Parts: sequence; structure tokens; C-alpha cells
Amino acid sequence: MKHLLFFMSLCIAFVGCSEGDDNQRPTSSNCDMNVVLSNAQFQNAPADQISIDELIIDGDCLKISFSSSGCDGNSWEVKLIDSETIAESFPPQRDIRLSLRNIEVCQAIISKEISFDISNLQVDGNQVFLNIANNGARILYEY
Repeated sequence: MKHLLFFMSLCIAFVGCSEGDDNQRPTSSNCDMNVVLSNAQFQNAPADQISIDELIIDGDCLKISFSSSGCDGNSWEVKLIDSETIAESFPPQRDIRLSLRNIEVCQAIISKEISFDISNLQVDGNQVFLNIANNGARILYEY
């Protein structure tokens, strides 16, 4: 019953989002969320402790498995943010980071996986390196 109430609340929250909140609503693809394109948010969004465990690109979705301390992770606010800069290399490179706002004070380690639609990170050509600022990892996105 608790899970059903949480799911219904989540659905209502997504339907009630304003037009300016497109980056946090479900995408039209099979991904869970969209990437936020904002240098200001890249620099200033919450940066609570997070460990990125795995990165996988599946089509236009970047699946990120991550963990942090918390009670259950249900109150976490997670965003994938692009810096809006493109390094002119071959292939080109973009800097992104996973932002976490975590207000939970429990000491358990919670793991989650969220996928992000990265199709708006495409540049000229057919590939781009995505540099993950959180952990120094880099993954090649081919399209």
C-alpha cells in the first residue's frame, strides 16, 4: 500500500509540473529523465556525496547506477547537467555531472539506477565523449 501511494504521488507530481520544468519530466523516449543544459546549474546545483558505480549507454539513454547514504533514497533530487560547452577535439567532448540533493540523515548505503535521454547532447558528426565531472570517467556516445 505504501508503494502504491508513493507511485500515485509521483504520477501526480509529474502531471503537475509547470511548462518550464521540462528537464525533470519523463521523456518521450524510454529514458527516465532528460539532461539539463545549463552552465549555471552545472556550476551551482547541489553536489551532495554520490558514488557513480556504472555508466551504460543504450541507444539515446545514459543509464547511471549510483549510490549514496540515506534512509531509502525516495526524497533524493537527481539531475544530470551538461555544462553547455563543447571541447573541439576528435571526437568532441562535453562535460556533464550528476547532481544529488540528499536531505536524508540515515547511514545506510542506497543504490539506484536512473536513465537520462542524452539525444540533445549530440553534436556534428556521429560521436561525442561525455566527461563525467563527478568521478573523472568518460564514456563515448555514438549515434
